[in-house]
Amino acid sequence: MTNKSKVNPDLREEREKVEFDVEDFTNWYYKGADNVAEKRFLENFFLSDPELEDKVSTSYLSHKEKYENAVRKAILVVKKIKELQADGRGGVDIYMALLGGTLGTAIFREANPITVHFVMFLPAIMNHGTSDQQAEWISRAWNCNIIGTYAQTELGHGTYIRGLETTATYDPKTKEFILNSPNLTSYKWWPGGLGHTANYAIVIAQLYSLGKCHGIQPFIVQLRDEETHMPLPGIKIGEIGNKVGMNTVNNGFLAFDNVRIPLKNMLMKNAKVLEDGQFIKPKSSVLTYGTMMFVRVVILKDMASYLSKAVTIALRYSMVRRQSPIEPNKPEPKIIEHVTQQYKIFPAVAKVIVFKITAEFLWDMYNQVTHDLDKGDMERLPELHAISCCLKAVCTNEAAQAIEVCRLSTGGHGYLNSAGFQDIYGMVTAAQTYEGENTVMFLQTARYLIKCWEKAMNGEKLTPTVSYLENFIKGRNSKQSFQNSPSGILRAFQLAAAKKIAESNKHLEERKKYLSPEEATNQTGLELINASELHCQAFLLQAAIEVLEDSVKQTSAPLGKVLKDLLELYSVDLALRYTGSLLEFANMTSSDIEFLQRSLETLLKKLRNNILGIVDGFDHPDQVLGSVLGTYDGNVYENLINAAMKSPLNQEDVNQSFHLYLKPFMKSNL
Repeated sequence: MTNKSKVNPDLREEREKVEFDVEDFTNWYYKGADNVAEKRFLENFFLSDPELEDKVSTSYLSHKEKYENAVRKAILVVKKIKELQADGRGGVDIYMALLGGTLGTAIFREANPITVHFVMFLPAIMNHGTSDQQAEWISRAWNCNIIGTYAQTELGHGTYIRGLETTATYDPKTKEFILNSPNLTSYKWWPGGLGHTANYAIVIAQLYSLGKCHGIQPFIVQLRDEETHMPLPGIKIGEIGNKVGMNTVNNGFLAFDNVRIPLKNMLMKNAKVLEDGQFIKPKSSVLTYGTMMFVRVVILKDMASYLSKAVTIALRYSMVRRQSPIEPNKPEPKIIEHVTQQYKIFPAVAKVIVFKITAEFLWDMYNQVTHDLDKGDMERLPELHAISCCLKAVCTNEAAQAIEVCRLSTGGHGYLNSAGFQDIYGMVTAAQTYEGENTVMFLQTARYLIKCWEKAMNGEKLTPTVSYLENFIKGRNSKQSFQNSPSGILRAFQLAAAKKIAESNKHLEERKKYLSPEEATNQTGLELINASELHCQAFLLQAAIEVLEDSVKQTSAPLGKVLKDLLELYSVDLALRYTGSLLEFANMTSSDIEFLQRSLETLLKKLRNNILGIVDGFDHPDQVLGSVLGTYDGNVYENLINAAMKSPLNQEDVNQSFHLYLKPFMKSNL
């Protein structure tokens, strides 16, 4: 799939410097040769289909054309998945690969219009539906006999879910719920696929029964006729319009005017309404948010995938682009020889690996907590909610920043659509907002950390992700000097997080003496966010250390050395970015900062000859990268010209605007 002949000599030279077997890294990164083989099979199976290939860049299409093309592709992809399943291959993993990550975005540059059907609609039924409801709906949804979306966010409320205004009022006489949008701000706004794709939705609405409001609950609502696709009576529905990116998701708006649905259409695995209108509370209100936690886990995986594409493009380009002599009497060097260029890209490569490791850890944790919930054990549910919130915030923020730095590192060429950064950035920056605005995500985690601090002060045992607070309270490590090693930097971050949590709690309690608890929390918000971020960075580093230090022992010596260098680079770069907090809370000195800076520069040198092997090991075919700057052959300038010639304006020597406007104007002698 990727043309490995006629490789740019500069790039060929760089590959010859790599000291480890790139395939060994690929097998490690994707957890085994079998997974790599399956990945490559799927890429070839889908990307070799001419019907899924864009003959002309979708950036030249109209908004309507983009959507219609994406729907066509989505149906073809599902059919091809069914074909694979008929041959006994794959299952849920194939759907996940095609809905997000690298393969999905290779086919759908601005996202798949039925992604929410698989990522939110189906999981919501599985997580919140009773066994009877699952039997009624899952088969139809899985086979795409119906297409669903997840309608939660409203025009007036997003992250503050309790403020949602859509109502579902139970009528015990007819055993139905009556859905209404009482005002303009209660219109559902943003759900993917809602505009013109889905005919059903999981609608999150305020439940009213017997004159009381029982908070938000999920309901299955039919939106469009299954034969004609026309909106049903009482349904007002449409698309919200063009966006910065993800323009084929078909985000929509939705309003209800006395829409009636049967009692059985409330998903009742957790909360219930009986026929007489009696409301049965769920064991935990957090259970309602299970679908969002699942999506945050998926987001973390996607951040690693998207960032891996950006660093591959930036690094390959940097190894063939020549510019700005370092020595005045020598030829222009490859721009990767500039240490400033190395610093723009190398730490981001390390982040890809750390984000992926953490995503896999969080996925395992999610599955374990879900399993525990089925047995009635909710002990670690708040912990999962808290860590998924801050990880979503940190990883989307850092991925967006790193991708923009990668784009800037390629100069003016990176500004072209054909460079591939726009679509990657559009996907990532959207994730900073959807499924929870990041500031609110940090505050959600902070609320959990304050509760854990209070528990620790009372001598109660804490869950694993916050157990470091016990060490701090017992006086361990609090006066230990800063150590420049991954484990030493981890201890420093845990100490800084613990002290910042303690300080935030102190100031919060002081403010509560003259303010309401809510306003006291608002006034302490900046400190709480800082505490949450430090906690999250400690978690990321700890996950990286646990996996990478073990991998160094399990892999070949040359690869193990590079993984060790990447771990050290990640930890040193992290410490340098948080010197303020580490100076204040973790016994860091100015001498430590100077030593860290020298370590950073040394690590850039150590990784210089091997870093290309890592990005090649991410194993992205050219079709997946979708970039004229990042192709495997490195023939950047030929690619740029070829892409330019595909512009619709270049299909004719003289555009009609010359005769219509330019020529009359130039001849007018104004």
